[in-house]
Amino acid sequence: MKLSNSSENKVGIVKLSLWQSSAVSRTITVLVLGYLMIYCTDTLHVPAAGVSLILVFSKFIDGFTDAIAGFIVDKTKTRFGTGRPYEVFIVFLWLATWLLYSCPPSFSTIAKYIWIFCMYVLANAVCTTFLIANVTPYAVRAFKHGQIVKVTSYGSIYTMLVAIAFNVIFPSMMQAAAGSPSAWSRMVGMMAVPLAAIGLLRMIFIKEQYEVGSSTTKKEGIKFSDAITVLKSNPYIFLIALMTLVFNFVTNMGVNSYYFTYIVGNLGLMGVMSAITIVTIPVPFLFPKLIRKFSVFRLMQFGFILSGLGGLVNFFAGANMPLLMVGSLLGGIGTVPASMLTALIVIQCADFNEWNGNQRMEGTMSSVIGLAGKIGAAVGAGALGVILQFSGYTGVAETMPGSAYLVIRLLYSLVPMALYFITALTLRRYKKLEDMTPQIKADNEARRNAASDAVSE
Repeated sequence: MKLSNSSENKVGIVKLSLWQSSAVSRTITVLVLGYLMIYCTDTLHVPAAGVSLILVFSKFIDGFTDAIAGFIVDKTKTRFGTGRPYEVFIVFLWLATWLLYSCPPSFSTIAKYIWIFCMYVLANAVCTTFLIANVTPYAVRAFKHGQIVKVTSYGSIYTMLVAIAFNVIFPSMMQAAAGSPSAWSRMVGMMAVPLAAIGLLRMIFIKEQYEVGSSTTKKEGIKFSDAITVLKSNPYIFLIALMTLVFNFVTNMGVNSYYFTYIVGNLGLMGVMSAITIVTIPVPFLFPKLIRKFSVFRLMQFGFILSGLGGLVNFFAGANMPLLMVGSLLGGIGTVPASMLTALIVIQCADFNEWNGNQRMEGTMSSVIGLAGKIGAAVGAGALGVILQFSGYTGVAETMPGSAYLVIRLLYSLVPMALYFITALTLRRYKKLEDMTPQIKADNEARRNAASDAVSE
């Protein structure tokens, strides 16, 4: 993936900020939802296993909406563009997130389960689904290829800064809420209004201005069978989906709050731990040069190996904060490529589809990856609840058996380590597409030029 440093690939700081506004807003919702399990168990006082079943069952609905959302986005042709109109879902995402954390405490356990299920499905299966499906179709029509690499790389710094700030501040806010349902509702509501407004800036100010794909596929239009064809003929997108599933399983398990509460013995130190990840901020500045020298896929592969080593360090760390900081640093740096550069992989896979004479289908492939991420997040949170319950977790330190403490330690360290190492090995199969990419891009460009010349004649 060769980049040019010409002036046409430059992206101004204002445009970069406006583009990243939606991603920043959605990132906060993801982080807030990472605390759903401990909110349900310690504030709503509902059994963890029941919440786990809700999260897993919601994926059946998620699977249906993901199957159609990408196709809907790919097929959309309006005067505002293809992906741009769906940015409005950021408002409904924040509304659903606030309602999720505003469950009336007087409800019965069954009523609480129904409330959690409905709000979680609205947030994830509807709003997040369309916000994931529209990103790449929007990006390839708003920026040139060289600009997309820079927007993806440098724009990730915004989300990293916001994520770090959130992870530093929110544990203390959560601790101050002290299990109060009304405090949780106020806390999330105070974030929802300004962040929903910020999330709309991209839609308001960034227009779609470029056409993509060959003239042949554009004339034929997009049919549902095109989505099936692409998914059958492109195995590489499923490798990235697997990577995304594992990444989200680990990062959304929510075991951190349990680890710092019961192993370290101080939840407030979780915010201190998050502050160390500020040293990862310069990493995205290196991405354009690193991509030219290596590749996106190799950066992701190396990152997972680094994160796996971080998990190993955490196992030996126990409550030792300096060692935990080393583990956190390794894990933080290692996960940056996978969390920030996936859009570039989707574009690469879309080029492969076009090369095979198929529709590009960026939206459909984004939905596949989005579904994998949401399954990983839900199964991670769900597995945490089930495993904690079977380990004898009680929520009271004085009555907790040693098995519960051991399980919390393993889920924080060796389990992520094993999953990250396995993912790094699995990604080796992506190398074939990486090697083919220069020829694919050259052939696609030649076909487009030939088609353009034929039309002009």
